[in-house]
Amino acid sequence: MTDSPPASPWKALWAMLVGFFMILLDTTIVAVANPGIMAALNITDYDAIVWVTSGYLLAYAVPLLVAGRLGDRFGPKNVYLAGLALFTVASLWCGLAGSIGMLVAARVVQGVGAALLTPQTLTMLTRLFPADRRGAAMSVWGATAGVALLVGPLAGGVLVDGLGWSWIFFVNVPVGLVGLVLAARLVPKMPSQPHRFDLVGVALSGIGLFCIVFGLQEGEPYGWAWWIWALIGGGVAVMAVFVRWQAVNPREPLIPLAIFADRDFSLANVGIAVIGFAVTAMILPVMFYAQSVGG
Repeated sequence: MTDSPPASPWKALWAMLVGFFMILLDTTIVAVANPGIMAALNITDYDAIVWVTSGYLLAYAVPLLVAGRLGDRFGPKNVYLAGLALFTVASLWCGLAGSIGMLVAARVVQGVGAALLTPQTLTMLTRLFPADRRGAAMSVWGATAGVALLVGPLAGGVLVDGLGWSWIFFVNVPVGLVGLVLAARLVPKMPSQPHRFDLVGVALSGIGLFCIVFGLQEGEPYGWAWWIWALIGGGVAVMAVFVRWQAVNPREPLIPLAIFADRDFSLANVGIAVIGFAVTAMILPVMFYAQSVGG
């Protein structure tokens, strides 16, 4: 038995955008706090502090492929609430972390929560809004993402200067609790559908992405040793096997490659990927330069 859809799907969308805004804010707000975290935790190794960001992004990217399938099977509302709850608890853990290892571990858990949450917002958007109103709803969703990325560095600077680095995480706790209450009350339940899980695809994508990211991040401190290049090359090879597996998987692949036959869909993905790489690659070094070099 499912709840009836709300009279206005906009209330449900705004409720979900609270959590969506928060997780995107966290991708940029931490970059501002990194020098403060290094000072507070007595860290002198830049490669260690970079894992605070990379650990989050890696844990966000890998489960993202299967999170949408989880929403189909267990209901997008349930998975959204689980992801937001996990993200909120992990935010408290981040703020209380007393060592870099503990902070990175908490950030990884944050990334998993964000991965569970994100696909459900789009799933609910497409199922709540009729086709003639979906464009307006998608515009609001996209604008929320843009505003979150813009506000992150500003909010990070205010919180770090005024209250300390821990508060960039503590502030997520009350926001997350409000988001949970709003989503529980305003987001309707949707029928779930039985789906198979492509465990081989999940394993291949996770191993491939980890090898590539780890090799790129640790290459410089290890002098780009031969095993770093072997790790990166192995990651690329595993990702190639992943793509091949998606093409031949007779059941339900994580990414049905047939969808890329649509030229507009493919070009849109290329554009989103370029923007994502540019923003993510720019924000961290710019914040370090602005604070540590520019003062």
